[in-house]
Amino acid sequence: MAISAELGEVLEKVVNDLVENGRYNSKSEVLREGVRLVQEREARLRDALERGLADIEAGRTKPLEEVAQRLIEKYEAMAKRS
Repeated sequence: MAISAELGEVLEKVVNDLVENGRYNSKSEVLREGVRLVQEREARLRDALERGLADIEAGRTKPLEEVAQRLIEKYEAMAKRS
């Protein structure tokens, strides 16, 4: 099944440059690689979300106030040393 996509002028130029410079053999190859990269990123995000939810369920979290206070103290100390 063929897909037609409007990439816009800038992205179309990027795709054309990649093919013209020999990095890819065709525009389709560039777009397939792009879709694969999106799939990988989405998988990493899902994994990170699942780990985060597991941490919440297991009680491996700290209250925001505690973390924020620790960061404030850290950066105040860094500012004093400067």
